[in-house]
Amino acid sequence: MTKGIYIYGIVPNFYGATQFQSLENSGVYTISFDNISAIVSDHESDHLDYSDKESLGHLLVHHQKTIESLMEKGFAMLIPMRLGTIVSTRNEVARILSTGHELIFNTLKKIEFLSEIDLAVTWENFGDLLTEISVHPDIVALKNEILSKSDALTQIDQVKIGMLIQQKLEEKNKAVELNILDELSKLGVDIKIHDVMDDEMVSNAAFLIHSNKKGKFEHAIERLDEEYHGALKFKIVGPLPCYSFYTLEVKDLNLEAVEQAGMELGLKEVTTVPEIKKAYLENARLFHPDAQPAIAGEETFNRINKAYHTLLDYAAAARQASNDDIIPLSRERLAENLILVKIKD
Repeated sequence: MTKGIYIYGIVPNFYGATQFQSLENSGVYTISFDNISAIVSDHESDHLDYSDKESLGHLLVHHQKTIESLMEKGFAMLIPMRLGTIVSTRNEVARILSTGHELIFNTLKKIEFLSEIDLAVTWENFGDLLTEISVHPDIVALKNEILSKSDALTQIDQVKIGMLIQQKLEEKNKAVELNILDELSKLGVDIKIHDVMDDEMVSNAAFLIHSNKKGKFEHAIERLDEEYHGALKFKIVGPLPCYSFYTLEVKDLNLEAVEQAGMELGLKEVTTVPEIKKAYLENARLFHPDAQPAIAGEETFNRINKAYHTLLDYAAAARQASNDDIIPLSRERLAENLILVKIKD
């Protein structure tokens, strides 16, 4: 069976030898480059089967537990790696650390005193809320209007009332969420708003918090709980690694795709980012669907757009590898720049 190396995250090397020794017999080990180290473990395969959702679920739990256990061991400055990042050899890990060194080290400095706190807010008694909304003046008015024309509610009438209740519920949730986020965002460095799971969930957000604001953040939630008289449940998870803000990912670029993209935009074997953008704009104007309404024009425009984004990724990888503004597109140079280390969008 092919073996792989699973990467959990990256830490700086300034932690003492005793702290790194605490990793012994924990199932993980380090691979270092310069002043940073990847926390890794051996994996049964060098890839994941993304069709098995149950296995992915187990992997997610294992991935997060491992990273959070590292924080408990004192590795507070830790950049998580994207779930499922597996490479074949130690040299590939070292290449990732080498290629992304500047980005990684600068990010580690950014998060030195930062951590993530996740907050989920739900209604304590959703039934009570629906009862409150059902007597909203607009809903009462709609019911009275319908009943003034008929003694019974038809199925269509019930749909109309249900749609209005849903609208008022969403308005209520949004107003409460905005109040909560407005209060808490004052204490955070950044905020990421995630999708809510259902109508009972008012807000689902991640906050990037400085260590000296953690107590104030918790007190602010207590004040909000009092403001809403216990009608809301505030579930706090953290402090966590900065999953929502600074997760690293490695993007493997395809040599043939990059080569084709360069030809698509008519670029020379040596180019720059401004030249890539200029070539894209010239081709986009020529083949934009407004200028070429035929299907062939739209297909060409889509290819140009895809080529542009492929080349932007390649240019970022080339600059990351060489710290040079000159972007080589010759076939013999392409293979040198096919790994892009970036912060996950």
